[in-house]
Amino acid sequence: MLLHASVMLGGRMEKMFSETKGIKNWPEDDRPREKLLKKGAGALSNSELLAILLRTGTNGISAIDLARKVLKKFGTFRNMAHTDSRDWKDLKGLGSAKIAHIQAALEIGRRYRQDDVSIAKQKITSVKDVVDMVMPQMRDLKTELFKVVCLDSNNRIIDISDAAYGTVNRAMPIVREIIHSVLQKFAVSMICVHNHPSGDPKPSAEDRDFTRELCQAGNVIQVKILDHLIIGDNQYHSFADSGELVTYK
Repeated sequence: MLLHASVMLGGRMEKMFSETKGIKNWPEDDRPREKLLKKGAGALSNSELLAILLRTGTNGISAIDLARKVLKKFGTFRNMAHTDSRDWKDLKGLGSAKIAHIQAALEIGRRYRQDDVSIAKQKITSVKDVVDMVMPQMRDLKTELFKVVCLDSNNRIIDISDAAYGTVNRAMPIVREIIHSVLQKFAVSMICVHNHPSGDPKPSAEDRDFTRELCQAGNVIQVKILDHLIIGDNQYHSFADSGELVTYK
């Protein structure tokens, strides 16, 4: 009987401690959601922003504490991107719904950045314009992705499309399909872009062979191949800047 009463008392105390620790019991100005609405999102720390996405904590751990655990594991929001379930499995208290909320928010951030840059720089004046546009999206990809940027006679962007998806070390775009897509969009010139998941943008022999074949096809149909960019980890290789593109034309 005494043991039963002790267990019940311990359970009540644990519950009271959990409830006291919950964010809803904090002063209103310290609660992340209320703080955001009152002062703006810029006033919040990374853990506070993440806590809003998590909404609730678990087992006596507040959403803020859970957010801090997530940030301690990954370090930055960027490191959370392009992860899979295996990367999150050792974080107790994070179910599939919470993980989905975080990944969706990260993807929104990437797309917002890409849209923002695209609108601001519709006319391409240098290689760096394209790099700034695609780097945030492509530098962290775990597999290769090949994109085609179609331009009009004033070097304004007509379209940016995905031409091929690959593996961790290879994408296999088909020159014929790329040229067909460019002609359908009535593009005058194009820039090809793909990433190296290793982070090293140094071109491979296959990259050079593809670039040569694409330039030769472009010459035949009178579509200018302005560049082929390889995206690494905050660095890139430009076939045009390196002078290689000239030898292929």
